Amino acid sequence: MNINKICCIGAGYVGGPTMAVIAQKCPNIKVTVVDLNEKRIDDWNSEDLSLLPIFEPGLDEVVGEARGRNLFFSTDVDKAIEEADMVFISVNTPTKTYGRGKDMAADLKYVELCARQIAKVATTDKIVVEKSTLPVRTAEAIHNVLSETGNGVNFQILSNPEFLAEGTAIQDLLNPDRILIGGESEDAIQALVDVYSNWVDDDKILTTNVWSSELSKLVANAFLAQRVSSINSISELCEKTGANVKEVARSIGMDSRIGSKFLNASVGFGGSCFQKDILNLVYIAKTYGLNEVADYWEQVIIMNNHQKTRFTSNILSTLYNTVSGKKIAMLGWAFKKDTNDTRESAAIYVADGLLEERAQVYVYDPKVKEARVYEDINYLNTRGEEENKDLLSVVTDPYKACEDAHAIAVLTEWDEFKSYDWHKIYDKMLKPAFIFDGRGILDRAELEGIGFEYYNIGE
Repeated sequence: MNINKICCIGAGYVGGPTMAVIAQKCPNIKVTVVDLNEKRIDDWNSEDLSLLPIFEPGLDEVVGEARGRNLFFSTDVDKAIEEADMVFISVNTPTKTYGRGKDMAADLKYVELCARQIAKVATTDKIVVEKSTLPVRTAEAIHNVLSETGNGVNFQILSNPEFLAEGTAIQDLLNPDRILIGGESEDAIQALVDVYSNWVDDDKILTTNVWSSELSKLVANAFLAQRVSSINSISELCEKTGANVKEVARSIGMDSRIGSKFLNASVGFGGSCFQKDILNLVYIAKTYGLNEVADYWEQVIIMNNHQKTRFTSNILSTLYNTVSGKKIAMLGWAFKKDTNDTRESAAIYVADGLLEERAQVYVYDPKVKEARVYEDINYLNTRGEEENKDLLSVVTDPYKACEDAHAIAVLTEWDEFKSYDWHKIYDKMLKPAFIFDGRGILDRAELEGIGFEYYNIGE
């Protein structure tokens, strides 16, 4: 099966970068990314590559090379589907906020809509590839929708989950640990293998049945999140016993059976995947009556939420049990450095806790726009939008954020925070000047030498 044209439905954090790299590495394949959001497509087509809707190091160069040659962004969904030999589904699968499975199960309505649109439009055989993160056996549902069209079109379903870390997504795509393809049709699997083989070594391309592929994505994120919650649980024990969590993490990380990655104690994990995928895993386990399995994985989420609450409580107790009317500078709003993605960012929940205590919160993030910050805090519905605006300010100058502040909270590990003139910041703060380093990136000795009261998780 020779693939000449690819369509990807969904121009978000996965679809856009993934298709850009495929187009760059496969110049003979026409790749069209479609989305109903006209503003998003306009941004992808912007002549100014700094205006792309997603910030990801290296993405602008990849898009700049392939766009207009064999990479296209469009709102004409039907045309792209009809032309394509292979259709990727890369739409959002958020946690349900209603009905059965509320707050745990994945909401698959966008995936089903994609399947129905493909079934409606297609007049030729197609390979349909699940790129969205989906619960086990979703491929079966997609196949049922597609096979009932009655128009004689043959569809093959593949699962090809992404394993991208935001901030390093382009490098992850160019040099992946593995490419996972699940399916039942050997011809369809080989067609997708042939696409990736343009730049990925064959020994890194794994093929499985479709169910194993779907589950592997959830399990990978669950295991990574579990490590974060595990070291965070130890950070609290370190604070009570006088141990140092960094020293503990370094010690256990040198054990080849454990490894050193994802052992940095912090204010907690965020992003679109970890919490959503674990909750999905919990829901699947419960639907099969595996309550002990569900309880085990749910504890990872409980620990993560506890860490965010604990961080906020520490700020409150250190500032003499009141932050009402006090200015708190928050450095960072994105859930991690080198991305403008704020989904489930710990910063949102720390800010919300401080606002509940009537603090005046000033937020600075080098890549997150003001409108996004307010959308995030308003989405929680803890208080009215006007009250949020009265209590929370977004600034474009980190020194302005810190001026006259009682305390600084570091919520994202942006590299630029390490190079600030901390003497200058200290001189303009109210005394005693507190720093709460939620990511453990600053130099304790340097800051305490300046005069700061420095607090780091796990010390």
